[in-house]
Amino acid sequence: MKLLLAGATGLVGSHLLRLALADARITQVIAPARRALSTTHPKLLAPVVDYDALPEDALWWQADAVVCALGTTMKAAGSQTAFRKVDHDYPLAVARCARAHGTPTYVLNSASGANAQSRFFYNRVKGELELALAQRGFASLTYARPGLIGGERRESRPAERAALLALTALGPLLPRRWRICPAQTIARAMLDAALQARTGVHVLPAETLIA
Repeated sequence: MKLLLAGATGLVGSHLLRLALADARITQVIAPARRALSTTHPKLLAPVVDYDALPEDALWWQADAVVCALGTTMKAAGSQTAFRKVDHDYPLAVARCARAHGTPTYVLNSASGANAQSRFFYNRVKGELELALAQRGFASLTYARPGLIGGERRESRPAERAALLALTALGPLLPRRWRICPAQTIARAMLDAALQARTGVHVLPAETLIA
């Protein structure tokens, strides 16, 4: 399998990269990124790209599957417009380029509250992206919908860290869908979805991503 990974430098994406490079079923990993990756591997091709002007004619868009873990936060983005660009426009642009080159499978790291009709901006953006991807014609399309994601991030997120500590303490008492979803578990589920490439549209809900 030739796998295209968008978002390899993020929390879930870095786990996806490690798992994909270690998987004997995957012969090549294409990981376009805005800056050069520190990881080197014989199976890895990591072109440096500008997500505002992706190289649509690049031959590496032709893959067996795309796994997309692109995303940011409102605080890091600085505005709703900037957030939407990273969490909606960029994943959709990747889908458009990959599909134009015949890639049949797409797996997205979405969110548990994704709903195009939501009154909450974050959830609405995620839901609108899911609907847009469904129109791209992928033979296999999977949405992973984790809740709060657990793992060590490069950037500081005090509010998220406080929530993680609280949910960790309360974990056994909470419904499964409210528990922390470890980044590695999400990555494993997404990679499995790409490898299986089941026909149709599928959802991986938060309660299946907690362990």
